Amino acid sequence: MAVTRVGLIGLGMAVEPHARSLLDLKDEVEVAAAYSPTPQRRDAFHLRTGWPVADSAEFIFGDPSIDMVMILTPPNTHLELVERAAGAGKHILLEKPLEITLERAKRLVETAERAKVKLGVVLQHRFRPVSLALRGIIEEGRLGALVSGSARLSNWRPQSYYDEPGRGTYARDGGGVLLTQGIHTLDLLVSLAGLPVEVSGYATTSPVHAMEAEDLAFAAVRFENGALGAIGATTSAYPGFPDFLEIIGTNGTARIESGRLAVQFNDGESAEATDGSESIGAGSDPMAFPHQHHRAVLQDFVSAIREGREPKVSGREALKVHRLIDAILRAARSGRRESV
Repeated sequence: MAVTRVGLIGLGMAVEPHARSLLDLKDEVEVAAAYSPTPQRRDAFHLRTGWPVADSAEFIFGDPSIDMVMILTPPNTHLELVERAAGAGKHILLEKPLEITLERAKRLVETAERAKVKLGVVLQHRFRPVSLALRGIIEEGRLGALVSGSARLSNWRPQSYYDEPGRGTYARDGGGVLLTQGIHTLDLLVSLAGLPVEVSGYATTSPVHAMEAEDLAFAAVRFENGALGAIGATTSAYPGFPDFLEIIGTNGTARIESGRLAVQFNDGESAEATDGSESIGAGSDPMAFPHQHHRAVLQDFVSAIREGREPKVSGREALKVHRLIDAILRAARSGRRESV
């Protein structure tokens, strides 16, 4: 089996779980070069990992031996970097979110599609054991028809988190809790229950934080078949709590909380699964989570390249949760129900 050669672009906080994943998969993936515009980050990364570094992103795009790039930079840089990578014929694994607006996210996805390169997005909650177990139950039809689908994210971030330049701004991040933290739980909801067709909602900056975008948002959603649900997301819930997801069907109810899945069927049968860890970065340390789900994203993406298929979380698939978040924020601004 040929080893896939990868270039890393962006060596900030987000690189750590990816670096651990690359070490785990060193027999399948080789780091050809890593780049940050900050020389100190490049030097520190090289000392820590031993991997080669480049002094420009163009070096990575121009190396014909590099099969794929991992883009781990701030959201407002994604479109330009994807355009350059796609133009060089490189497959792209992109940190969430796609971009800072829905329009830019659409342009990004279309760019990769036109270039016929693979585009995968790091939405690793889909690869959690509890998520996979619940997906299997739903696909087998054991829950029956959808009655309700709801999700709640109750994170904590201290003010020092938002004091970092660009954090929680529209110019760099595209928004607040929904696009930066809530996107994972909402993407899982969409992947399991389907994309809602209509939302009404509220979003605000709470008194807990001084920041530009929202740190508190709530929405009511309606699905295509008439099922209803509720969404909540915040980074003001001290000290941070595990995410929560509930799907009610005509044949039973499934709940994911604290790294555990509990399903109770109407006939008295039940099912359970666990992630093996409750730590998901809900508290003051946003990186306090295991890296095995990131590793699963990377392994699936490398397999997709080799097998000539789409990754499980493609750019087109990731657009769904962007549409939902955009609709919630539009509803919060307009005070009306908005289509997704």
